[in-house]
Amino acid sequence: MSSPIQLAGPRRVLVTGASGMLGGAVAQLLRDQGHHVRTFQRRPAPGSTDEVLGSLSNSADIARAVDSMDAVIHLAAKVSFTGHWDEFVATNIDGTKHLLTAAQSAGVADFVFVSSPSVAHLGQALAGASAGTADPSRARGNYARSKAAAELEALSRNDEQFRVAAIRPHVVWGPGDTQLVERVLQRAAAGRLPLLDNGAALIDTTYIDNAAAAIVRGLERMDETQGRALVVTNGEPRPVGELIAGICRAGGAPAPKFSVPGWLARGAGSVIERAWLAAGSRNLVHDEPPMTRFLAEQLSTAHWFDQRETHRILDWTPQVSIDQGLEKLALHYGGTVLRPVG
Repeated sequence: MSSPIQLAGPRRVLVTGASGMLGGAVAQLLRDQGHHVRTFQRRPAPGSTDEVLGSLSNSADIARAVDSMDAVIHLAAKVSFTGHWDEFVATNIDGTKHLLTAAQSAGVADFVFVSSPSVAHLGQALAGASAGTADPSRARGNYARSKAAAELEALSRNDEQFRVAAIRPHVVWGPGDTQLVERVLQRAAAGRLPLLDNGAALIDTTYIDNAAAAIVRGLERMDETQGRALVVTNGEPRPVGELIAGICRAGGAPAPKFSVPGWLARGAGSVIERAWLAAGSRNLVHDEPPMTRFLAEQLSTAHWFDQRETHRILDWTPQVSIDQGLEKLALHYGGTVLRPVG
């Protein structure tokens, strides 16, 4: 059992990207602990009473956001399986640099950069892997490459006056998740969700409550986490097909019935992604392409992580199991099938 997750005394914490599922959960957990939370994002975030609406590309917006804050938890990012490189640079790399510089100038003491294990995933299977070092030159896909560059920049700023840690939650899901859960349910309901290699690849995932708790824990234990990158998962690797079937049951959608060879999906994903980008940004606003090479690799390659160092440094363990998370997901959907879009 983890010791209680509680920062020492009320603090003023800026949470970027709080309109997203994970950012919103982090902000609410901090509020529940009695801390003053300011949020910074493009559109209003539920529960926010102190928020700055703006962009990571606007220095005045950033200055207003970091003013008088003790700490920053940075989740805002462009998250997509595809897209043009300059879009990822603008938000994930340059935006992070601007925020780091402004936070340092404003006297912020602690900065948690929320990253991704994909920054060190080079396309090969990962079985019981350690966090590894972020590698922008070899990470797979524009999202992973840009997050890798941003993580290296963030950790390079770490010193005793400005402590920086990177927390990498892996495949976060839960009620209200539009990145994974709703896409799985929509495509399954439409009969457009194949398994790759029969769904046999073993993967780690992270239930939303556990991801939020670990991120807050990273801030609380900055004495131990500063200068480090820690992967966070539920520590329950499962075949991807089993997890997808569980999500489908929870959401009332039929589980996938057919399989595609992983090698074929990876090749097709490369072609589809190029065609999707060539079609122009109109498509990208509404949906992701049905397959990309990065997504095919994620669905057909093992990626699960040794969590012993994470648990030791954070003095924390996940409190919601995968099965408990699926039960919460079923309660959220109430047995209603999520209808396909389009």
